[in-house]
Amino acid sequence: MLIESGVRFIQTCKAPDKFHEQRNTLMAFKRLLLIMLLSITTNAASANRFDHMIWDGLLREYVYMINQKQASQVNYYGLALNHGQLQKYLTKLSAVKKSDFADWDQSEQLAFLINAYNAFTVEIILRSYSSIATLRAYAPVTLSWKSRLISMMKNQRELEFISLLGELLSLNEIENEMIRKPGNYNEPRIHFALNRASIGCPALLNRAYTGMELEQQLETATRAFLSDRSRNRVNEEAEKLEVSEIFDWYREDFERGWRRWSGLAQFFAHYRDSLADTPHAHELLVSENAEIQFLEFNWMLNEKQ
Repeated sequence: MLIESGVRFIQTCKAPDKFHEQRNTLMAFKRLLLIMLLSITTNAASANRFDHMIWDGLLREYVYMINQKQASQVNYYGLALNHGQLQKYLTKLSAVKKSDFADWDQSEQLAFLINAYNAFTVEIILRSYSSIATLRAYAPVTLSWKSRLISMMKNQRELEFISLLGELLSLNEIENEMIRKPGNYNEPRIHFALNRASIGCPALLNRAYTGMELEQQLETATRAFLSDRSRNRVNEEAEKLEVSEIFDWYREDFERGWRRWSGLAQFFAHYRDSLADTPHAHELLVSENAEIQFLEFNWMLNEKQ
């Protein structure tokens, strides 16, 4: 209707004595039309994005980046005091319909799933926080104690307590049947964004992941984890590459043709600037001949004391 009115208006703008007035009016009409079109485009884009503001605020307040942002610690006690905000965010996640999710682009979908995985991981830690705290406070740190903690952490990942996209899911199901499922996203760098609430994991970022920033965030998380010498390093004397056990667990994700790579050695060669501290180490990675050894994963809670 607005466009038709504009056409009729233009057709009447022919009298020479009204030329300047009509031109100014026409310019004003064009500006109004442009504003309306921009507004429609912005609203459509907003409808295809999820607002992670609540989660972003919690991460900013309760997650602390350490070791030059190569790792992070979480103030679970503080989060427990603000549990209502986390549950509000989880409720928003659970309210998303599968049909709406399907309309988002892949970056927006993947950012949503990463945030959901991390937020529900924090939720399950808070649910069992008193048990973990008691175990830590009163039991001596023995092999048996560690085994009980690891068993607790692993079992929690199997619990189907997450209402998401119309299904009741576990953390493992979100990871393996949605995020990692071949053909969905084929993005191995998600392993540096997903956090299992353990010291051995890549850092829980103190910001929410977003579709617009996902590529940069994944790349930054990858390089930060590879730069952590407590979990990834080149043993130049033995000419070995000693890396996190994560690469053993999910080796197939790095060998499925991402960037046309078919092996872990190619992945490490590409990220040699983050792994190598000397020219010799750099050469070992470039050669792709270094033996790969996997370091034991540390399941201890990534809690800020």
